[in-house]
Parts: sequence; structure tokens; C-alpha cells
Amino acid sequence: MSKTLRLILVVTVALVLLVSALLAQEANAPAVDRAKKQAVVDEIATLLDANYIFPETAKKMEETLRARLTSGGYDAFDRAPAFAQALSKDLLEVSKDRHIGFAYNPGMAGNLRRFSSRSEDEVKRAREQQLLESKRDNFGFRKVERLQGNIGYLDFRVFESAADAAPTAIAALNFLAYCDAVIVDLRQNGGGDTTGIQLICSYFFDEPSHLNDIYIRSTDATENYWTLPYVPGPKPSRADLYILTSARTFSGAEEFSYNMQNLKRGTIIGETTGGGAHPTTSKIVQNDFILRVPFARAINPISKTNWEGTGVKPDVAVPAAEAFDRAYAMAVEKLAGKATDPERKAEYEWILAGEKAKRNPPRVDAKTLKTYAGEYGERKVTFENGALFYQRTGPNYRLIPMTATLFALDGLDSFRIEFVVKDGKSVELLGLYDNGERDPSPRTK
Repeated sequence: MSKTLRLILVVTVALVLLVSALLAQEANAPAVDRAKKQAVVDEIATLLDANYIFPETAKKMEETLRARLTSGGYDAFDRAPAFAQALSKDLLEVSKDRHIGFAYNPGMAGNLRRFSSRSEDEVKRAREQQLLESKRDNFGFRKVERLQGNIGYLDFRVFESAADAAPTAIAALNFLAYCDAVIVDLRQNGGGDTTGIQLICSYFFDEPSHLNDIYIRSTDATENYWTLPYVPGPKPSRADLYILTSARTFSGAEEFSYNMQNLKRGTIIGETTGGGAHPTTSKIVQNDFILRVPFARAINPISKTNWEGTGVKPDVAVPAAEAFDRAYAMAVEKLAGKATDPERKAEYEWILAGEKAKRNPPRVDAKTLKTYAGEYGERKVTFENGALFYQRTGPNYRLIPMTATLFALDGLDSFRIEFVVKDGKSVELLGLYDNGERDPSPRTK
């Protein structure tokens, strides 16, 4: 028997076993009679009316379920899982809301009941354990760094509650306070607490700014979120802001990005985000069924809508893996355009040359490289294993081509080598420093 036939046989057997398991599960599931179906539909209608974010849509979903029940549309579904699946399909068809869901799930229902019936001591212990885990994770903060060119970089993976994470967040943002530009990396951030979003946003504004509103259906109330009137320490409120996103950026991280984009405070670079602007909760229906229902929605004060289903679209669309390099280059280019001091301009040009070489690394053939090998006073260049190496009095550095004649030193950012070529031969070596100084060394051997 060929490998292909064996693979087909294995897949076929697996599918048969899966179908058999599902049929067995369906056969062992409890039956649902007319009265039970009516009770389920009644309870779904009540929960949607009280919680679903769009009241008119909630009413349409209720009308559809009741009409189909009355007309016998659910008569063929006499087991709980199939009945739940049919209801879920109709809810989705009416609402077009992918967050809506209904399922027969006695296990999850049992867990929810146990969770809601916890004692005060149990709740306290769970809270303490969660706080310990958050502390060990440094409240999601992975890296805060000052990059070449006085550009700050901040990578954090969750917006924790300000009540817990404030000291860590404040320390990170105070560290970046005097940077000329800041890159906030949200490519692996899945969201979190609104107070954490509010706190971090506040460090990028001098004047009060309306960030976002949250409408909660059950109370028919809207919570307004503005920047805080006071945050501790200095803040990078004047710095150019760049926000990195990916398809994994979600929920609260999307809110931060959407806030800054609509307020024209930051430039979004990367991929369109996940598209989750409607917080969702799970409700028990008739003991063993679970209704998943969005209970709140974000309303941006400028766009009057949110990013639900569409995601936050970047201002500069690039693959997530390339977002940092693009943002860093853009930050340096903008600062270089504003710089008036010659030394500062030279610093930015130095960085840009390195970024350009990183994006489009040149290829210099071995024959050309060998012509650069030699002695330039006390400087020595050797050709070994297909690469050039530079040594003066200290370590031996591998040279990385930036152009056909310009080379960076692996592990040393502040110094570069340029070969002066005449008639196909290197006649001089220029030592270039990031402050603009040039140190020529004629070839001696």
C-alpha cells in the first residue's frame, strides 16, 4: 500500500471515530421537550434584553427565536446539543455578531456556579495569588530602553489594573520622560484593565484629553475616560509617539492604539489588530446551557464608533516582524528633519546609514574585500574565512559591509571604517566616529 493510500485510510478512520464520538455524545445528551425549549428561549430573551449592547438587535433575536419555536422550526432537534447549536446559528444570523454564542455545556455551567458561590476567604486567596503572579510577571512590562538617538522603547504585554501596576508603569514612563521619540510595542499585548490604559495614556498628554467611553447595557450607562489630571514624575508628553501592532494586538491594546490614532497623538505601524471592542460575559441558561453575550461596547468620542470586527488599521502597514525597524527609522528621519545643531544632525545621519544598510545589506565579493586587507599605520585589516577583520590595539572586530567601501564593526556602534579607493586599490582607511570626527590612516603596507 502506498504512503498516500495509508494516509487517506488513517484520516478516514479518524473522521469515522470523530463522527462516532459526536453521535455517541448526542445520543447520551438529555432530551429536550417542548416545555424545556420554551423555557430556554424565554431565558435567552430575558438575558439578551437585559445585557446585549444593541437593544433593537436583542429584540430582533428574541422575535426570531420565538417565531421559529412557534412554527415548529426546532421540532427536529430533540437533544440538548443539537437544539443549542440551532439556536446559536439563528442568533448569529440575526445579529451578525461573532461574539454571540449558545451551547450545551454542563461542565462550564458547573464551573461558573462554583466560581460565583466562592466564600470571601476564597475570593481573597484567589486575588492574592493573582497579584503574586502579576508581580512575578512584572505586570507585563518586558523592556524599557533608551535607544541611540535618544529614542525610547517600551514593550509590555498586558494593561494591568492601575491599582496594582502603577508603580511599575510610572517607573517605566518616567525613565522615558526626556526621550525625543518613544516607540510603544503592543505587538504581543492582548489588552487588560481600563484604568491601566488610562494611566499610560495620561503620560503622553499635557492637556486633558477625552480618551474613550464605555457603554454598559445592563445599567444603560456610559462611563467616560479622560486622561488623569495628575500623574507622578516627568512624562514624555512632547515626544513623537510610534505604536507597534500585530494581528495579535487585542482589546485594551487596541483601545490604546485607537485612542492615540483618533487624537492624532501617535503613528500606528504594523498590522491591523484583532478587532475586539465588545467585552463579553457568559450566562447560565436552564442549568446546563451557556449564553455568550457582549454586555458593553467602546464608543470613541471622535469617531463615535469603535474597532469591533474591523481592528485598528495601521497608519503604516508592514508585517509585524518589520514594524520596529520601520518605526525606528521613521522616528530618526523625523528628528533629523527638525534638527538644527550640526552635531545632532550627524548623529541622526549616522543612525540612518546603519538602518539603511540593515534593510538593504550590500554584497561585497571576496576579491574586493581582499584588496582592503593590509596595514594602515597602527591599524590592521585582515581577510579571514570570507570576511574582513579590523584591529588597532585592542580586540579584533569583524567588519560588516554597509556599502562597498563603508563597514560597521560587529559589537561596536560608535565607530566605523571607510576605505578610500583609487585605481582599484585601497590607499587610505578612515576611522569614522558617531560624533562626526574623522581619523584618516594612509595605507603603509
